[in-house]
Amino acid sequence: MHDVAKTISNVPAQSTARPRRRWRSLALAMGLLVAIVVFVFGIKAMQIGKMMSTPMVMPPTTVSSVVAKEEDWAPMLSAIGSVSAVQGAVVSTELGGVVAEIDFQNGGVAKKGEVLMRLDSSAEEAQLRTAEADLELARANLERERDLVARKVVSKQEFDTAQSTFGQKQGTVDNMRAFIAKKQVRAPFDGMLGIRQANVGQMINAGQQVVQLTALDRVYVDFALPQQNLPKLGTGYEARVHADALPGHEFKGEVTAINSMVDAVTRNIGVQATLENPDHELRPGMFVKVDVILPEKNKTLVIPGSAVSYAPYGNSVYLIEKKKDPKTGKESQTLRQAFVRIGEARGDFVSITEGLKAGDVVVSTGVFKLRNGMPVVINNDLAPKPQLNPKPVDS
Repeated sequence: MHDVAKTISNVPAQSTARPRRRWRSLALAMGLLVAIVVFVFGIKAMQIGKMMSTPMVMPPTTVSSVVAKEEDWAPMLSAIGSVSAVQGAVVSTELGGVVAEIDFQNGGVAKKGEVLMRLDSSAEEAQLRTAEADLELARANLERERDLVARKVVSKQEFDTAQSTFGQKQGTVDNMRAFIAKKQVRAPFDGMLGIRQANVGQMINAGQQVVQLTALDRVYVDFALPQQNLPKLGTGYEARVHADALPGHEFKGEVTAINSMVDAVTRNIGVQATLENPDHELRPGMFVKVDVILPEKNKTLVIPGSAVSYAPYGNSVYLIEKKKDPKTGKESQTLRQAFVRIGEARGDFVSITEGLKAGDVVVSTGVFKLRNGMPVVINNDLAPKPQLNPKPVDS
Protein backbone atom coordinates (compact mmCIF):
# COMPACT_ATOMS: atom_id res chain seq x y z
CA MET A 1 0.00 0.00 0.00
CA HIS A 2 2.86 2.27 0.89
CA ASP A 3 4.52 1.68 -2.56
CA VAL A 4 1.29 2.45 -4.43
CA ALA A 5 0.86 5.68 -2.58
CA LYS A 6 4.45 6.70 -3.37
CA THR A 7 3.97 6.06 -7.08
CA ILE A 8 0.83 8.14 -7.20
CA SER A 9 2.61 11.02 -5.46
CA ASN A 10 5.44 11.11 -8.14
CA VAL A 11 3.13 11.45 -11.19
CA PRO A 12 2.58 15.29 -11.07
CA ALA A 13 6.33 15.93 -10.72
CA GLN A 14 7.14 14.07 -13.94
CA SER A 15 4.29 15.78 -15.84
CA THR A 16 5.67 19.22 -14.87
CA ALA A 17 9.29 18.40 -15.90
CA ARG A 18 8.45 17.38 -19.46
CA PRO A 19 6.97 20.79 -20.62
CA ARG A 20 9.96 22.57 -19.13
CA ARG A 21 12.41 20.50 -21.17
CA ARG A 22 10.29 21.07 -24.31
CA TRP A 23 10.28 24.88 -23.86
CA ARG A 24 13.99 24.84 -23.19
CA SER A 25 14.66 22.95 -26.47
CA LEU A 26 12.38 25.32 -28.42
CA ALA A 27 14.16 28.38 -27.00
CA LEU A 28 17.53 26.88 -27.92
CA ALA A 29 16.36 26.25 -31.51
CA MET A 30 14.97 29.77 -31.85
CA GLY A 31 18.21 31.26 -30.57
CA LEU A 32 20.20 29.18 -33.03
CA LEU A 33 17.94 30.32 -35.90
CA VAL A 34 18.29 33.97 -34.92
CA ALA A 35 22.05 33.59 -34.79
CA ILE A 36 22.11 32.10 -38.28
CA VAL A 37 19.92 34.90 -39.66
CA VAL A 38 22.09 37.55 -38.04
CA PHE A 39 25.22 35.88 -39.45
CA VAL A 40 23.83 35.70 -43.01
CA PHE A 41 22.54 39.27 -42.84
CA GLY A 42 25.93 40.48 -41.66
CA ILE A 43 27.71 38.77 -44.56
CA LYS A 44 25.27 40.24 -47.11
CA ALA A 45 25.59 43.67 -45.49
CA MET A 46 29.36 43.51 -45.86
CA GLN A 47 29.06 42.41 -49.53
CA ILE A 48 26.61 45.20 -50.33
CA GLY A 49 28.78 47.73 -48.55
CA LYS A 50 31.82 46.59 -50.52
CA MET A 51 29.90 46.79 -53.81
CA MET A 52 28.66 50.29 -52.98
CA SER A 53 32.15 51.44 -52.05
CA THR A 54 33.53 50.18 -55.43
CA PRO A 55 32.66 52.50 -58.41
CA MET A 56 30.61 50.83 -61.18
CA VAL A 57 32.34 50.58 -64.55
CA MET A 58 30.29 50.01 -67.69
CA PRO A 59 31.66 47.33 -69.99
CA PRO A 60 33.04 48.79 -73.25
CA THR A 61 30.78 48.87 -76.32
CA THR A 62 32.04 47.41 -79.62
CA VAL A 63 32.01 49.94 -82.47
CA SER A 64 33.37 50.24 -86.00
CA SER A 65 35.64 53.16 -86.84
CA VAL A 66 36.89 55.20 -89.78
CA VAL A 67 39.65 57.77 -90.18
CA ALA A 68 38.73 61.21 -91.52
CA LYS A 69 40.86 61.82 -94.62
CA GLU A 70 41.36 64.45 -97.26
CA GLU A 71 40.49 63.71 -100.89
CA ASP A 72 40.55 65.64 -104.14
CA TRP A 73 36.93 66.47 -104.88
CA ALA A 74 36.12 68.44 -108.00
CA PRO A 75 33.45 71.06 -107.24
CA MET A 76 30.06 70.37 -108.78
CA LEU A 77 27.00 72.31 -109.85
CA SER A 78 23.85 70.30 -109.20
CA ALA A 79 20.44 70.75 -110.77
CA ILE A 80 17.20 69.00 -111.67
CA GLY A 81 16.51 68.33 -115.32
CA SER A 82 14.55 66.27 -117.81
CA VAL A 83 15.48 64.06 -120.73
CA SER A 84 14.58 65.06 -124.29
CA ALA A 85 15.19 63.38 -127.61
CA VAL A 86 17.98 64.43 -129.96
CA GLN A 87 15.60 63.39 -132.74
CA GLY A 88 11.93 62.96 -132.03
CA ALA A 89 8.72 63.61 -133.94
CA VAL A 90 5.08 62.72 -134.05
CA VAL A 91 4.65 61.15 -137.49
CA SER A 92 1.53 62.56 -139.18
CA THR A 93 -0.26 62.24 -142.51
CA GLU A 94 -0.03 64.89 -145.21
CA LEU A 95 -3.32 63.84 -146.82
CA GLY A 96 -6.64 62.58 -145.56
CA GLY A 97 -8.24 59.28 -146.42
CA VAL A 98 -9.16 55.83 -145.20
CA VAL A 99 -6.45 53.77 -143.45
CA ALA A 100 -5.86 50.70 -145.61
CA GLU A 101 -2.84 49.12 -143.91
CA ILE A 102 -0.66 49.57 -140.80
CA ASP A 103 2.81 48.08 -141.13
CA PHE A 104 4.33 48.52 -137.67
CA GLN A 105 3.98 47.18 -134.15
CA ASN A 106 3.49 49.34 -131.09
CA GLY A 107 6.81 49.94 -129.39
CA GLY A 108 8.75 48.53 -132.35
CA VAL A 109 11.80 49.84 -134.17
CA ALA A 110 11.60 51.65 -137.50
CA LYS A 111 14.28 52.35 -140.12
CA LYS A 112 14.48 55.54 -142.13
CA GLY A 113 12.18 55.37 -145.17
CA GLU A 114 10.25 52.35 -143.91
CA VAL A 115 6.49 52.46 -144.66
CA LEU A 116 4.51 52.73 -141.45
CA MET A 117 0.98 53.18 -142.77
CA ARG A 118 -0.84 53.22 -146.13
CA LEU A 119 -4.01 55.10 -146.99
CA ASP A 120 -6.45 53.86 -149.62
CA SER A 121 -5.18 55.14 -152.99
CA SER A 122 -7.17 52.97 -155.45
CA ALA A 123 -8.85 55.96 -157.14
CA GLU A 124 -5.52 57.80 -157.56
CA GLU A 125 -3.84 54.67 -158.96
CA ALA A 126 -6.61 54.37 -161.59
CA GLN A 127 -6.10 58.00 -162.54
CA LEU A 128 -2.36 57.34 -162.72
CA ARG A 129 -2.84 54.55 -165.25
CA THR A 130 -4.89 56.89 -167.46
CA ALA A 131 -2.23 59.60 -167.15
CA GLU A 132 0.52 57.08 -168.00
CA ALA A 133 -1.41 56.05 -171.13
CA ASP A 134 -1.70 59.68 -172.22
CA LEU A 135 2.02 60.09 -171.54
CA GLU A 136 2.90 57.15 -173.80
CA LEU A 137 0.77 58.61 -176.59
CA ALA A 138 2.44 62.02 -176.17
CA ARG A 139 5.89 60.32 -176.24
CA ALA A 140 5.01 58.53 -179.47
CA ASN A 141 3.75 61.75 -181.06
CA LEU A 142 6.91 63.55 -180.00
CA GLU A 143 9.15 60.91 -181.56
CA ARG A 144 7.12 61.06 -184.78
CA GLU A 145 7.30 64.85 -184.89
CA ARG A 146 11.05 64.74 -184.23
CA ASP A 147 11.53 62.44 -187.22
CA LEU A 148 9.30 64.56 -189.45
CA VAL A 149 10.95 67.82 -188.49
CA ALA A 150 14.34 66.27 -189.23
CA ARG A 151 13.12 65.52 -192.73
CA LYS A 152 11.51 68.97 -192.88
CA VAL A 153 8.09 67.50 -193.45
CA VAL A 154 6.50 69.47 -190.60
CA SER A 155 7.30 72.87 -189.21
CA LYS A 156 9.30 73.57 -186.08
CA GLN A 157 6.16 74.95 -184.44
CA GLU A 158 4.36 71.59 -184.70
CA PHE A 159 7.36 69.88 -183.10
CA ASP A 160 7.36 72.41 -180.25
CA THR A 161 3.66 71.77 -179.70
CA ALA A 162 4.24 68.00 -179.49
CA GLN A 163 7.16 68.54 -177.08
CA SER A 164 5.03 70.79 -174.86
CA THR A 165 2.21 68.25 -174.80
CA PHE A 166 4.64 65.52 -173.74
CA GLY A 167 5.95 67.70 -170.92
CA GLN A 168 2.44 68.38 -169.65
CA LYS A 169 1.60 64.67 -169.67
CA GLN A 170 4.88 63.90 -167.87
CA GLY A 171 4.04 66.48 -165.19
CA THR A 172 0.60 64.99 -164.71
CA VAL A 173 2.08 61.53 -164.18
CA ASP A 174 4.72 62.85 -161.77
CA ASN A 175 2.07 64.74 -159.84
CA MET A 176 -0.12 61.63 -159.55
CA ARG A 177 2.81 59.52 -158.40
CA ALA A 178 3.74 62.10 -155.74
CA PHE A 179 0.13 62.23 -154.60
CA ILE A 180 0.03 58.43 -154.23
CA ALA A 181 3.40 58.48 -152.43
CA LYS A 182 1.96 60.87 -149.85
CA LYS A 183 -0.69 58.26 -149.15
CA GLN A 184 2.13 56.23 -147.59
CA VAL A 185 3.43 57.39 -144.20
CA ARG A 186 7.17 56.66 -143.89
CA ALA A 187 9.64 56.90 -141.00
CA PRO A 188 11.72 60.09 -141.38
CA PHE A 189 14.67 58.62 -139.39
CA ASP A 190 15.74 55.54 -137.44
CA GLY A 191 14.09 55.29 -134.05
CA MET A 192 11.74 53.61 -131.62
CA LEU A 193 8.01 53.76 -132.20
CA GLY A 194 5.38 54.54 -129.63
CA ILE A 195 1.71 53.56 -129.54
CA ARG A 196 -0.27 54.06 -132.74
CA GLN A 197 -3.10 56.56 -132.83
CA ALA A 198 -4.93 55.29 -135.92
CA ASN A 199 -6.62 52.02 -136.89
CA VAL A 200 -7.31 50.18 -140.14
CA GLY A 201 -10.55 51.37 -141.74
CA GLN A 202 -10.51 54.69 -139.90
CA MET A 203 -11.21 57.85 -141.88
CA ILE A 204 -8.55 60.41 -140.99
CA ASN A 205 -7.90 64.00 -141.99
CA ALA A 206 -4.71 65.65 -143.18
CA GLY A 207 -2.32 66.20 -140.27
CA GLN A 208 -3.69 63.24 -138.28
CA GLN A 209 -1.07 62.00 -135.76
CA VAL A 210 -0.12 58.40 -136.41
CA VAL A 211 2.67 57.44 -133.99
CA GLN A 212 5.52 58.92 -131.94
CA LEU A 213 9.00 58.19 -133.34
CA THR A 214 12.05 58.82 -131.16
CA ALA A 215 15.76 58.22 -131.70
CA LEU A 216 17.16 57.01 -128.36
CA ASP A 217 20.82 56.24 -129.10
CA ARG A 218 21.67 59.76 -127.92
CA VAL A 219 19.55 62.02 -125.72
CA TYR A 220 19.61 65.54 -124.37
CA VAL A 221 19.28 66.50 -120.71
CA ASP A 222 17.86 69.98 -120.26
CA PHE A 223 18.31 71.78 -116.93
CA ALA A 224 18.79 75.25 -115.48
CA LEU A 225 21.33 76.78 -113.11
CA PRO A 226 21.29 80.12 -111.23
CA GLN A 227 22.80 83.01 -113.13
CA GLN A 228 25.56 83.31 -110.50
CA ASN A 229 27.05 80.08 -111.89
CA LEU A 230 27.31 81.41 -115.43
CA PRO A 231 31.01 82.41 -115.11
CA LYS A 232 31.85 78.86 -114.00
CA LEU A 233 30.03 77.12 -116.87
CA GLY A 234 31.51 76.01 -120.14
CA THR A 235 30.80 73.57 -122.93
CA GLY A 236 32.70 70.30 -122.77
CA TYR A 237 32.41 69.97 -118.98
CA GLU A 238 31.52 66.51 -117.74
CA ALA A 239 27.90 65.94 -116.74
CA ARG A 240 26.79 63.03 -114.54
CA VAL A 241 23.15 62.09 -114.58
CA HIS A 242 21.15 59.97 -112.11
CA ALA A 243 17.50 58.96 -112.41
CA ASP A 244 15.27 57.84 -109.53
CA ALA A 245 13.72 55.34 -111.94
CA LEU A 246 17.16 53.73 -112.43
CA PRO A 247 18.74 53.53 -108.94
CA GLY A 248 22.44 52.74 -108.89
CA HIS A 249 22.93 53.77 -112.53
CA GLU A 250 25.10 56.72 -113.52
CA PHE A 251 25.14 58.18 -117.03
CA LYS A 252 28.00 60.37 -118.19
CA GLY A 253 27.94 62.99 -120.91
CA GLU A 254 29.10 66.53 -121.49
CA VAL A 255 27.66 70.01 -121.58
CA THR A 256 27.04 70.82 -125.25
CA ALA A 257 25.00 74.05 -125.15
CA ILE A 258 24.37 77.04 -122.89
CA ASN A 259 21.43 79.29 -123.59
CA SER A 260 22.19 82.76 -124.89
CA MET A 261 19.69 84.42 -122.51
CA VAL A 262 18.91 84.32 -118.79
CA ASP A 263 15.28 83.71 -117.92
CA ALA A 264 13.88 87.06 -116.82
CA VAL A 265 11.46 85.44 -114.34
CA THR A 266 13.64 82.82 -112.60
CA ARG A 267 17.06 84.39 -113.32
CA ASN A 268 18.28 80.94 -114.35
CA ILE A 269 20.37 80.06 -117.38
CA GLY A 270 19.32 77.08 -119.51
CA VAL A 271 21.94 74.38 -120.06
CA GLN A 272 21.87 71.28 -122.25
CA ALA A 273 24.01 68.14 -121.93
CA THR A 274 24.28 65.31 -124.45
CA LEU A 275 24.54 61.69 -123.33
CA GLU A 276 25.09 58.41 -125.11
CA ASN A 277 22.17 56.05 -124.46
CA PRO A 278 23.02 52.75 -126.19
CA ASP A 279 20.73 50.61 -124.01
CA HIS A 280 17.81 53.05 -124.37
CA GLU A 281 17.41 53.24 -120.59
CA LEU A 282 16.82 56.99 -120.56
CA ARG A 283 13.53 58.05 -122.14
CA PRO A 284 12.33 61.52 -123.15
CA GLY A 285 10.42 63.24 -120.36
CA MET A 286 12.23 61.34 -117.59
CA PHE A 287 13.07 63.27 -114.40
CA VAL A 288 16.82 63.25 -113.63
CA LYS A 289 19.42 64.80 -111.34
CA VAL A 290 22.41 66.42 -113.02
CA ASP A 291 25.88 67.15 -111.63
CA VAL A 292 28.20 69.32 -113.74
CA ILE A 293 31.82 68.60 -112.80
CA LEU A 294 33.98 71.72 -112.83
CA PRO A 295 37.60 71.34 -113.99
CA GLU A 296 39.37 72.46 -110.79
CA LYS A 297 39.80 70.22 -107.72
CA ASN A 298 39.76 71.06 -103.99
CA LYS A 299 41.12 69.24 -100.94
CA THR A 300 38.06 68.04 -99.01
CA LEU A 301 37.82 66.32 -95.61
CA VAL A 302 35.42 63.37 -95.97
CA ILE A 303 33.83 60.72 -93.75
CA PRO A 304 30.99 58.23 -94.35
CA GLY A 305 27.53 59.73 -94.01
CA SER A 306 26.64 56.96 -91.54
CA ALA A 307 29.13 58.45 -89.05
CA VAL A 308 27.08 61.61 -88.63
CA SER A 309 24.39 61.93 -85.97
CA TYR A 310 21.84 64.29 -87.52
CA ALA A 311 19.82 66.46 -85.14
CA PRO A 312 17.85 69.73 -85.33
CA TYR A 313 20.18 71.49 -82.90
CA GLY A 314 23.32 70.46 -84.79
CA ASN A 315 25.01 67.52 -86.48
CA SER A 316 27.74 65.68 -84.62
CA VAL A 317 30.16 62.76 -84.73
CA TYR A 318 31.73 60.63 -82.00
CA LEU A 319 35.51 60.87 -81.80
CA ILE A 320 37.37 57.84 -80.42
CA GLU A 321 40.05 59.07 -78.03
CA LYS A 322 42.66 57.14 -76.01
CA LYS A 323 42.59 57.81 -72.28
CA LYS A 324 44.99 56.55 -69.54
CA ASP A 325 43.70 55.71 -66.04
CA PRO A 326 45.82 57.73 -63.53
CA LYS A 327 45.48 55.00 -60.85
CA THR A 328 46.09 51.81 -62.83
CA GLY A 329 47.98 53.28 -65.78
CA LYS A 330 45.84 51.25 -68.20
CA GLU A 331 44.92 52.83 -71.53
CA SER A 332 41.31 52.73 -72.73
CA GLN A 333 39.26 54.23 -75.54
CA THR A 334 36.35 56.56 -74.89
CA LEU A 335 33.95 58.65 -76.95
CA ARG A 336 33.79 62.40 -77.26
CA GLN A 337 30.94 64.04 -79.09
CA ALA A 338 32.06 66.72 -81.56
CA PHE A 339 29.72 69.00 -83.46
CA VAL A 340 30.51 69.39 -87.15
CA ARG A 341 29.35 71.36 -90.19
CA ILE A 342 28.34 69.23 -93.18
CA GLY A 343 29.15 70.14 -96.78
CA GLU A 344 28.08 68.34 -99.94
CA ALA A 345 27.39 64.60 -100.14
CA ARG A 346 28.71 62.20 -102.77
CA GLY A 347 27.72 58.57 -102.71
CA ASP A 348 28.17 57.21 -99.18
CA PHE A 349 30.44 60.10 -98.14
CA VAL A 350 29.88 63.63 -96.84
CA SER A 351 32.35 66.48 -96.65
CA ILE A 352 33.16 68.15 -93.33
CA THR A 353 33.87 71.87 -93.40
CA GLU A 354 34.21 72.46 -89.62
CA GLY A 355 34.69 70.38 -86.47
CA LEU A 356 37.17 67.70 -87.63
CA LYS A 357 40.72 67.44 -88.91
CA ALA A 358 42.46 64.86 -91.04
CA GLY A 359 43.47 61.77 -89.06
CA ASP A 360 40.68 61.96 -86.49
CA VAL A 361 39.15 58.54 -85.73
CA VAL A 362 35.35 58.55 -85.57
CA VAL A 363 32.65 55.94 -85.07
CA SER A 364 31.37 54.97 -88.53
CA THR A 365 28.03 53.25 -87.77
CA GLY A 366 25.37 53.01 -85.06
CA VAL A 367 25.98 56.49 -83.64
CA PHE A 368 22.36 56.89 -82.52
CA LYS A 369 22.92 54.52 -79.56
CA LEU A 370 26.10 56.15 -78.23
CA ARG A 371 26.71 58.84 -75.63
CA ASN A 372 29.54 61.10 -74.56
CA GLY A 373 32.28 59.44 -72.44
CA MET A 374 31.24 55.86 -73.20
CA PRO A 375 34.13 53.31 -73.21
CA VAL A 376 34.46 51.42 -76.51
CA VAL A 377 36.51 48.79 -78.30
CA ILE A 378 37.04 48.84 -82.08
CA ASN A 379 36.13 45.94 -84.34
CA ASN A 380 36.01 46.63 -88.08
CA ASP A 381 35.67 43.01 -89.26
CA LEU A 382 32.01 43.40 -90.29
CA ALA A 383 32.00 47.14 -90.95
CA PRO A 384 30.35 48.14 -94.28
CA LYS A 385 32.59 49.61 -96.94
CA PRO A 386 31.38 53.07 -98.04
CA GLN A 387 31.71 53.86 -101.75
CA LEU A 388 31.84 57.09 -103.72
CA ASN A 389 29.61 55.56 -106.42
CA PRO A 390 27.56 52.89 -104.62
CA LYS A 391 25.62 50.32 -106.61
CA PRO A 392 22.78 48.73 -104.63
CA VAL A 393 22.48 44.95 -104.87
CA ASP A 394 18.89 45.12 -106.18
CA SER A 395 19.63 47.76 -108.81
